[in-house]
Amino acid sequence: MARNFAAGSVVCCSLCLASLAAEARDRLLIVGSSTVFPFATAVAENVGREGMKYPVVESTGSGAGFTLFCQGVGLDTPDITNASRRMKPSELETCETNGVTPVEVRIGYDGIVLANSIHGPKFSLTIDQIFQALAERLPRDGENRDNPFTNWSDIDPALPDEKIEVLGPPPTSGTRDAFVELVMERGCESVSGLEGHACARIRRDGSFVEAGENDDLIVAELEANPLNVGIFGYSFLIGNLDKIQSAAVNGVEPAFDKIASGQYPVSRPLFFYIKKEHAGLVPGLEEYVAAFTSEEAWGEDGYLAAKGLIPLPADARRIQAQGAAELKALRF
Repeated sequence: MARNFAAGSVVCCSLCLASLAAEARDRLLIVGSSTVFPFATAVAENVGREGMKYPVVESTGSGAGFTLFCQGVGLDTPDITNASRRMKPSELETCETNGVTPVEVRIGYDGIVLANSIHGPKFSLTIDQIFQALAERLPRDGENRDNPFTNWSDIDPALPDEKIEVLGPPPTSGTRDAFVELVMERGCESVSGLEGHACARIRRDGSFVEAGENDDLIVAELEANPLNVGIFGYSFLIGNLDKIQSAAVNGVEPAFDKIASGQYPVSRPLFFYIKKEHAGLVPGLEEYVAAFTSEEAWGEDGYLAAKGLIPLPADARRIQAQGAAELKALRF
């Protein structure tokens, strides 16, 4: 989903790729992850204030961003795509087939949080309980049947006696991919009789609602419905602490230090990918990358940390910044 900013700030619109491709571009086109969107936007606004043409930043989701990014080279294609998961080998193959050389930059870490309104009940969940709440099918009486749980208390009497209603990302989202890997597949290990794709299938009976790529809309829905639970990145929790509260997972609250240390169990790396062929073609590409990988931005005391980005260790930041500056091609 796109979002609009006031005049003089970053431009986001659903038709931006088509409209800007019609003429020689003088600004960057950036697509991809809704989780990385706030960080990319902050960097874009910073370089814009310093005199560069404000980049166009659009929140399309990681999967859709890779599709747009890898479709080819030219002014009608994005220069950078953000991602809340790593590019898959199949996506790299598509890029290379279409003449695109991706440069991978790992920017830091993020936690996937479950949260609800501050006016609703306080949740503390285990990964196993989250899996049981959201799995499409569960073993019963020797067979895999539709998920029987209606209320959270059906799973554990200690949980709120409230209907299971979870708003989360669609399949195009890197957050969805990471959630399946870090929660659904882990939780499935505690259930005998389920394996493979069955572990990744999320229920479709109304207890889970795909809420699109705009996490701000999920936050608004949680405000309106205090019993609903939302799934999104840690940065959106940090930006909305006056409205929503996090759920502890396996007894650990999502917090900056606990995500950085790996103690919080639902954390993942974040990335952006540079189209190497566009270096020198579109003004500002190298400058934007340098700004993002500067200590002022992604360092421990940088302005992105204040927005919820969990920085890489100093040595890792230096390695990533060097690879970005050298436009080192991604290889598996």
